[in-house]
Amino acid sequence: MTWVVMAVIIIVGLLVTSNLKVENPSKRQLLVESFFSWLYHFFEDLIGEEGKKYIPYLMTIIVYLTISNMLGWFGLTPPTKDIQVTAALAIMSIILIESSGMIHKGFGGWFRQKVEPIAAIAPLNFLEILIRPLSLCMRLFGNMLGGFIIMELIKHLVPVIVPIPFGLFFDTFDAIIQAYVFCLLTSLFIKESIE
Repeated sequence: MTWVVMAVIIIVGLLVTSNLKVENPSKRQLLVESFFSWLYHFFEDLIGEEGKKYIPYLMTIIVYLTISNMLGWFGLTPPTKDIQVTAALAIMSIILIESSGMIHKGFGGWFRQKVEPIAAIAPLNFLEILIRPLSLCMRLFGNMLGGFIIMELIKHLVPVIVPIPFGLFFDTFDAIIQAYVFCLLTSLFIKESIE
């Protein structure tokens, strides 16, 4: 399903960026530019001026997660129901988080941040490097799997009409919230790392 999501993102990206004009842009172009600007400024407000170069990653992840999580609309299993997918996303995010700290502060500054205010808490700070991706991974995986299981139970208990509003909730609202939370936490961790 991840390949399907990537293909959808690429195809839609190619379609909405074809025939772009500086003068007399189409309504489609204005809509796409407005969405892009809104999302870009949303992450810029979260991450600050120093973290601007990480915004494309965050925008890509939120689009990928939102589309992945909404596959339930079409009766498909979301890739985020698989712990390997959420683990891969969490590992990519933690590598970006820690490397951003090393890039902005140098290795010495990054290391000093881990041993401040006293060296005795350094093991806890280094343990946090392992806990953050685990937290990101399990939060996304657990919420998506939980929503999927609840929907399957509702479909088996009351198969007619009742699953529709619950499906709209889990396949739309919950999908967007989970993508938002994952990217929000990643951006906050990056901001903390580069400050």
